[in-house]
Amino acid sequence: MSSTEGKARSAPERQEDVNRRLGRSDVNDLEAIVSVVNTDTDEVIHSVPSEYDTIFTWDYEKAARPKLAKLYEKAKNAQWNAETDLPWETDVDQESLVIANAVANGGFGMGLDFSETPLAKWNEKDWVRLGVESQNWMLSQFMHGEQGALLCTARIVESVPWIDAKYYASTQVMDEARHVEVFNKYLTTKLSGHYPVNTHLRLLLDDILKDSRWDMTYLGMQIMVEGLALAAFGFMFQMTTEPLLKQLLRYVMADEARHVAFGVLSLQEFYPQLSASELRERQEFAYEAAVRMRDRFLQQEVWERLGVAPKKILPLLMQDLPERRQFQSLLFSKIVPNCKKLGLLDAADGWLRDRFTELGVIQFEDWADTGGEYESLDAVSADREVAKSA
Repeated sequence: MSSTEGKARSAPERQEDVNRRLGRSDVNDLEAIVSVVNTDTDEVIHSVPSEYDTIFTWDYEKAARPKLAKLYEKAKNAQWNAETDLPWETDVDQESLVIANAVANGGFGMGLDFSETPLAKWNEKDWVRLGVESQNWMLSQFMHGEQGALLCTARIVESVPWIDAKYYASTQVMDEARHVEVFNKYLTTKLSGHYPVNTHLRLLLDDILKDSRWDMTYLGMQIMVEGLALAAFGFMFQMTTEPLLKQLLRYVMADEARHVAFGVLSLQEFYPQLSASELRERQEFAYEAAVRMRDRFLQQEVWERLGVAPKKILPLLMQDLPERRQFQSLLFSKIVPNCKKLGLLDAADGWLRDRFTELGVIQFEDWADTGGEYESLDAVSADREVAKSA
């Protein structure tokens, strides 16, 4: 993603830059998508070179931004302990869980026709193995994404110029550390294996961390990554029958709703100050992030581990099918309305609206944004009230 403000470029030049950064001119080019692979699967330390300003503010007036101050108070009261506030004694039989989830959600394969694919002769054992590997993969990517959020939010504490934002971001650093901890513990003690970070996710996290501007960190992490994570956690919460994971996701979602609200409230104040050229750069940033996150959910590493060439199965999974539209709606149901609320959809010539239309997600623009949703998702406070009255 670009980090150069305000350069005079023509529309075709800017589109060419976007294509170059994505590595393809056709956003649905499957060959290009699956060619992006993680060649460092044994890597333990990953460094991202960057340069940004650390900002002190000597203006300590609290509540100069009342909505951020309210969010900060909510965050202080909604902290929870990953070790003691979840029922870790719950037994998880992963294979039985996969079968139960399939039964509860319409069976294996979502009713798709796999007759012309390598899955045509699969039996239940094969489908169960896919379910197990998909669980391991999904929770692994959640864990990696939460570490990305941990690093990005620590940077926001350093780089945002407002004391109310620094206060709130410091609570999110604690939230993200807890999320990394809790997903790792669930993977290690309840599931059956980890996956390395998906390359599309890693490229996105690298892009966010490389950019020196604090508002780009907000846009990339708080609006795009956290917005999709909130939706993905909600999707998994609906689909799973496992009680420990449901409780874990309820608590993580309560945190994530505040995080997205933090981004919306902060950028709402900042974006009206930007020029059309600067807003166009944010539009490009948001679009590239959306594409990378969509590509990440193709799970090509899972298919490879199962001995199925991704090119053989992904064309079917990428078709415009009702099941795919439903999944996509859940993933982008937070991102699109939040981009609209921030004025990014229709800024300048409406470039981002056109791109989201091409991705097939523009219909979610009028869904509820996340500016105040955190109040209704505050599972921690709700559970404490129940415990008090018991």
